[in-house]
Amino acid sequence: MFTPPTFTVALLMMISSAICWGSWANTYKGVKNYRFELFYWDYAIGIFLISLVLAFTMGSMGHDASSFLPNVQSADGKDILSTMVGGAIFNLANLLLVAAIDMAGLAVALPVSIGIALVVGTLLNYILQPTGSLVFLSAGVACALIAVVLDGKAFGSLPGAHTASRKSIIICVISGVLMGLWSPFTTYGTTRGHALTPYSSCVFLCFGALLSCFVWNIYFMKRPLAGEPVGFKGFFSGPRSGHLLGLLGGIIWGVGTVFNVVAGKATGFAISYAIGQSAPMVGALWGIFAWNEFKGARSNAKIYLTFMFVFYGLAILLVARANG
Repeated sequence: MFTPPTFTVALLMMISSAICWGSWANTYKGVKNYRFELFYWDYAIGIFLISLVLAFTMGSMGHDASSFLPNVQSADGKDILSTMVGGAIFNLANLLLVAAIDMAGLAVALPVSIGIALVVGTLLNYILQPTGSLVFLSAGVACALIAVVLDGKAFGSLPGAHTASRKSIIICVISGVLMGLWSPFTTYGTTRGHALTPYSSCVFLCFGALLSCFVWNIYFMKRPLAGEPVGFKGFFSGPRSGHLLGLLGGIIWGVGTVFNVVAGKATGFAISYAIGQSAPMVGALWGIFAWNEFKGARSNAKIYLTFMFVFYGLAILLVARANG
């Protein structure tokens, strides 16, 4: 299987994962007249398909015991189960994130949710695999937390924010806590016993996410966070563009996830996860410049957003420095 030969290559893969994680939600923003609960079925199929493609290509180079199929055959069942549980947790967190994006926009939902996830996931990953400098890692996490607070301040400057923010911010916080929990389950499955390779891990992660749609997504279809209940009829009669964008969104997220886990195996999962979770900078840029989500905000919003980017940038540098 392919593994990054140097830290520089691994770092590029981690940065690529951040770009993918911060960009996939644009596919939902581009959908017209297609509920996110329906869009999400296409998305979940997309992440599973791309994980299989990468497992049978990059994950099967060399044709040895680390290749995808031999690794699956030899892996411990508890590692597979742990990874699939991580996929189910991720899926619930991501559904809540998409709902928050629908309510509050990319520039708010991603920084708040993923910023909280960075703190939770990085610390738990470090406990499971204590690689790198805890001092630099902690400093990076602290900078990310400050960036989340600054983004919340910027959101507060939007017209009508105080009437719409409470529910969306609560959803972002819950999503962030759950989003920080899936990676440790993946870390466990790739570091214990007859462990999964990063490629095998991503396949079971995405398979767990897809299966859990039959619980989480159906629940939200019947009891939506906003709007009226929706049935499967809307999925089959949905616009072709909605289906294609959903698949594309899943593929983008899936590529980012595989790159992140592969790099994490080489450098330490806490470091890889933390750098990948700089995705809110990317999402905020899309929200500000592509979707004009802060149009009409007070002038101090620009100051908050500028410092948000500064602190997220510091978080990336400090976490990268943690590798030594």
